[in-house]
Amino acid sequence: MPHLVLLYTADLEHQADIPGLCRALADSMLEQRDETGKAVFPTGGTRVLAYPAAHSAVADGQGNYGFLYANLRMASGRSAAVHKAVGDNLLSVLRQRLQPILDQRPVGITLQVDESHNQVYDGKHSSLHPLFNKNT
Repeated sequence: MPHLVLLYTADLEHQADIPGLCRALADSMLEQRDETGKAVFPTGGTRVLAYPAAHSAVADGQGNYGFLYANLRMASGRSAAVHKAVGDNLLSVLRQRLQPILDQRPVGITLQVDESHNQVYDGKHSSLHPLFNKNT
């Protein structure tokens, strides 16, 4: 954790640099700091995954409409100020990276940040974390 999942209308695939967007979002997540200056997200746990929707219907279907939904899921325990700062920063990256498309046609962007409060199972296995936790 954290996992940022992007789901978007497939037509955006041809207009946007989706791999570059994923990297920019991940870098933004890794730059986030809490009130004490500590990194908000662990390097080895930070993931951004993007999926074009195989099928979609946006608004009334009468225009060349696009849509991107982003959902950040993170473990609980961070302050409301951190939630807002992370959300504002990620939305800014999305807007900046998609601005050329937004200037050409209507595209909706939604970002939601969720905290895992009532987990009933949280199984993990990773060989990534040890790569970044050598000095801790």
